[in-house]
Amino acid sequence: MEFRTTLCILLHTLLLFQFLSESRARDIAKDCDNMHGMLKMQEKEQTSISPMEPLNPQLNIFFTPKNLKIGKKMPLFFAVKDPSTSPQLLSREEADSIPFSSTNLPYLLEFFSFSKESPQAKAMKDTFFHCEISAMKGESKFCATSLESMLDWAREILGYKTQLKVYTTDFIKKSPLTLQNYTIMQKPKEILAPKIVACHTLPYPYAVFYCHMQKGENRLFKISLLGENGDRIEAAAICHMDTKQWNHDHVAFRVLKVQPGSSPVCHFFPADNLVWVPSSSV
Repeated sequence: MEFRTTLCILLHTLLLFQFLSESRARDIAKDCDNMHGMLKMQEKEQTSISPMEPLNPQLNIFFTPKNLKIGKKMPLFFAVKDPSTSPQLLSREEADSIPFSSTNLPYLLEFFSFSKESPQAKAMKDTFFHCEISAMKGESKFCATSLESMLDWAREILGYKTQLKVYTTDFIKKSPLTLQNYTIMQKPKEILAPKIVACHTLPYPYAVFYCHMQKGENRLFKISLLGENGDRIEAAAICHMDTKQWNHDHVAFRVLKVQPGSSPVCHFFPADNLVWVPSSSV
């Protein structure tokens, strides 16, 4: 009963996704049209950028705890994705029927009818890289290819008998404008949780989530934002208080002009990301 309740909550939250019905391979392949653009954003977040290279507007998601105050204005990027072009979420049975490993990439490219030189092939290769690379010190990570596997791993981290609560970034009123100044309208609400599991989407023919939990102090917030053109967003954000173990080339350090370990790093979650905590967290 508990699992079914959690399942219903998540399905209600994931308005961007649908379960596949017929012509699985053909329908999944259509979802790859926008994978290359998603990949570029993923690369910007996780790799270094030249000091001379202008910052990608999509990197306007980072901030520091000192920004968490009423009236603070920040330029922020929030994209609105078209559900009809978003990768679809598979059931465990469907996902388990398709291999998910870099060793199977040649087979998968043929399965999805992609050439070796296509942008989709590059996106899939890089997604496998992020999923298969070793976790950094103090981090636990898992790539979820289905709803059930995501919930199983979240329970493994947060506690098998723990009821789960999911947080997302919610658009109350959102225009197509992606980058604009937003003002914090209320005191940010901190969600006190002993552990936090964050799941980020990765570019792939169907929905794949990079889920991870970082040991140490991490603070989760729900923040009310008002855009200069009237957009209203209830945004989920996290502050990583200890960044000593982070890669020195992480793009967040250049955006915030700080060094590893010298300052906490905070960021907003895109609307299609999920943050899991025990339901007792307030």
